[in-house]
Amino acid sequence: MADGPAYALWCMPFETSLVVVSGPGEQFAPGLAEARQATVRLRGDHGGLIVLADATVARLTPGTEEWEQIAPQLAGKRLNASGSTDDVVSRWSADGCALVRLTPAAETAVGSSDVPAESHAAPPRETPARVETRRPFRLHHVRKPTT
Repeated sequence: MADGPAYALWCMPFETSLVVVSGPGEQFAPGLAEARQATVRLRGDHGGLIVLADATVARLTPGTEEWEQIAPQLAGKRLNASGSTDDVVSRWSADGCALVRLTPAAETAVGSSDVPAESHAAPPRETPARVETRRPFRLHHVRKPTT
């Protein structure tokens, strides 16, 4: 995903990695499961960039020991998932969802004190979902109280 667009993704920390799920019924991350590397940018509670790192991407395979260890933990933390943890893990496997493990390369990680000052924000991509709307109708003009 070296030259692909940036996506905001929900992830779960696991050991020294981040785990992401995508696919049918889950978040949209085209190309991530097939990628070998990705750039990870983490934002703090204040919205500012706190970590920037290149990461290796490894897709987890259903039935492996790593899948059996990580998938139930990820499913348990998945908000708004319908069904039990076992149901969610089974659905991920049956639907071909991708569970990927992003492991930062230690030599490329940049911490909060060394991150660049510029925002790295890109302009919003064009989408038919974004339309101009009129202001809502107001029957009466609301006046601020005078003191």
